[in-house]
Amino acid sequence: MLVGDTLRRHGIRSVLTGGACASLHSGGRYQSVDMDFILMGPTTRAALDAAMATLGFRRQRDRYVNPRVRFYVEFPRGPLAVGGDHRVAPIEHRRGRARALVLSPTDACRDRLAAFYHWSDRQSLTVAVSIALRCRVSMAAIRRWSRAEGAAGAFDEFVAEVSRARRRRARRARRTGIVR
Repeated sequence: MLVGDTLRRHGIRSVLTGGACASLHSGGRYQSVDMDFILMGPTTRAALDAAMATLGFRRQRDRYVNPRVRFYVEFPRGPLAVGGDHRVAPIEHRRGRARALVLSPTDACRDRLAAFYHWSDRQSLTVAVSIALRCRVSMAAIRRWSRAEGAAGAFDEFVAEVSRARRRRARRARRTGIVR
């Protein structure tokens, strides 16, 4: 959150995407080793270097590293999109006084599903399920997008995994007496 807030305070409009955003919306069930920000407007390399330096990050080729943290920061080439859909509307996420633009839970879920659909990445399916269990996502929007991506069958697998996970969670809650 601090990186996105720092970029914002330096006048650099960016959106957190990828695994770090999935980690945010899955409540940490998934951990990423990098943070991907898509730049939403013009900026110079010097401005980006200066903003990142205030947090102790230095550019090494295409990423920013800080020896005091376990993750690195990248700025993949835009535009902001999920699969073939460029109509992505980021949301503002706040933590304390810090705020940054991030993918919505629905778009973060679609982002993970894109990796599952196109590269058969089973871990991304698991993360998408975690996001769907923890956050309110629009299954109708995900279904429409999945069909447009040519992945209607894979979407059905996602829905089945979400249903199985909900049943497991309900059984666990009944056994322990904890109701959510």
